[in-house]
Order: sequence, then C-alpha cells, then structure tokens
Amino acid sequence: MVVLFSPSLRSALLPNMNLPVAISSQHMSFADAVQRAAPSVVTIFSESISNQPRYKRQNTVQALGSGVIMSQDGYILTNYHVIKNADLIIITLADGRRFYDVQVIGFDSETDLALLKINAEHLPVIPVNDNFKPRVGDVVLAIGNPLNLGQTITQGIISATGKQNLIDSPYSSLLQMDAAINVGNSGGALVNSRGDLVGITSAQFKTHADLDIQGIFFAVPYSIAKDIMDILIKHGRVVRGYLGFRGTGIDSTGKDVSDNFTPVAGMRITELDPFGPAWQAGIRETDIVIKIGGISVANPQLVLDKLAKTEPGNKLEFEVYRDGEILKIMVTVGELESKS
Repeated sequence: MVVLFSPSLRSALLPNMNLPVAISSQHMSFADAVQRAAPSVVTIFSESISNQPRYKRQNTVQALGSGVIMSQDGYILTNYHVIKNADLIIITLADGRRFYDVQVIGFDSETDLALLKINAEHLPVIPVNDNFKPRVGDVVLAIGNPLNLGQTITQGIISATGKQNLIDSPYSSLLQMDAAINVGNSGGALVNSRGDLVGITSAQFKTHADLDIQGIFFAVPYSIAKDIMDILIKHGRVVRGYLGFRGTGIDSTGKDVSDNFTPVAGMRITELDPFGPAWQAGIRETDIVIKIGGISVANPQLVLDKLAKTEPGNKLEFEVYRDGEILKIMVTVGELESKS
C-alpha cells in the first residue's frame, strides 16, 4: 500500500523492474502509406444535361467521384458510373491543379471502370506491386473525396475476395471490405498498409429491401483494373465473348452446389438465350455441362478465364450430359453487347 500511495518510493523498493514504455502513435500509424498513395487520388466532377423539362429549361445533373493516376502520361482510372453520360468532366488533383480538358479513352460497363486522360507534367502516380495478392484479413485504406468534404482516408480489412463461379459474371470479381465508401469515394484508391494499390473502390452493398446494411463495401481488384486499362489504351473498348446461358453448379449426385467447399461435378443449364450462340449450336436447358474448351467445370475459375480470353467468332467445344448420353457440341462465340 505504501508503494501505491507513495510513487516516489517505487524506484527504491523495485529498482530492477523495467516498466513498459508508452506506445506511441507511430506503432500503429498508416501515415507513410497515405503519404505514398494519397497524392495520386483525384476528385472528379462531371456534369450532364438532362432533357427533362423543369421551369421550361434544361437541367444540369452533377456527379461526384474520385479517380487514381495510373501513369506519368496522365491516365486516370475511375468508375464508369462517375462519368456516364457526362457532357463535362473536371479533374482536381490533390495539389490543387484543375483540368477541364479531360479525354475519355474508353469504359467497360461490366467492371464499372472508365479510363480518362489529362495532359500534365509531374503527376504523382499511385504505387503498385504486381506481385501483391490481396488476402482476407489484409488491412486496407480507402482514399477518396466522400461528399466533397475533401480527401478522406478510411480503414478496414478485406472481408472476402472474389467468389467467382459459373453463375456470376467472370468480369465482376470484387474485393469485399469494411473500409467505408460513401458518395464521392467511387473510383478512388484502395491501398494496402504500404500504400500499394489493391483496387479501385466501387460501391456500397445495396439490397432491394430497405435494410440498414453496414460494413459491406467493394472494390475492383487491381489485377482486373490493370487488364482493362491496358485493353482500353490499346483498343479503346473491351470486346468480350458471349455464349448466352447461365448455369448452376451441381455435385456428383445432381444436387445444386451452394457453398465453396463442395466439389463441382458439372453445371446444369438453367437459363438460355433463345437467340444466343449456345442455343443456336444445340445446347438445351437442363443439359449438364461437363467440360468447356477441354477444361472441366470442376475448376470454374479456369473455365471462366478460358471464356474471357476467347474472342468472338472462335469456337469452343462443349461436352454435355443429356438423357444418359455424352454429347460434344461446338459453339461459336458471339460478342457481348455493352450495357452503356
């Protein structure tokens, strides 16, 4: 009790005790990562003219978003919905420079990405690491301009990586995280604790029901964003193959697979475009697809990669099970129409 009430005696009574040093903020600071990445995140204002009459004059519809400087020659990635139908695009850099002459290089509605370009010198470029693979549990920082409050940093972890299967589009594999994303953040940078680009922040989770959803946000992975950017720089648009069907993974007993652990033995065709390439080639609903292009559907990721890299006009062999027989059907890949 004497020691408790007489701190001056503590050193004399306990001379060899090493008391812990107070932990400074630097032990858990992400300031270095922010310093590396934040200068390359820009604010994007877009305006479009609405033809809906109001007070007998046209209205200006404004949108707010963010973008990421990807190269010294002025390429900037953002979300497509940020600049969709825009008649005027204004980009403001973190250092205060403002650009009105903004070129739209191209966009991809499937991944909600757009590529812009400005002519400027001494641009801060986002740090990237092509060898970095995001994992569930990684700490991430979202950088953007929510609600036009100025550049803001939010922090969280990666909650889930892309769950690609034969039901979903292979082009919309997203990272899920709990770093807060609000209006104005869209198109900004998601970086790791070193400041390297992990993804382009995309959207908040929404449902048809009016539910109070919290902590569920998404980003397009850097690997996908980089591929889309390279294609847009080279071709100005993204061309994808189209087969005209959707399917459900099934196990060896024919039951639907609803988790990520049960092995997939095949894919049952559940939806078929009556004028699509698959239907025209002879694929029918309830057919069970075993292989596509020589790759077993037991590995959905490889199948989706195969489909994504097959250009329209090329043919893929489908191996299907129908009425107790194995059939081989050649399907000519069509072109996926843009949703713009």
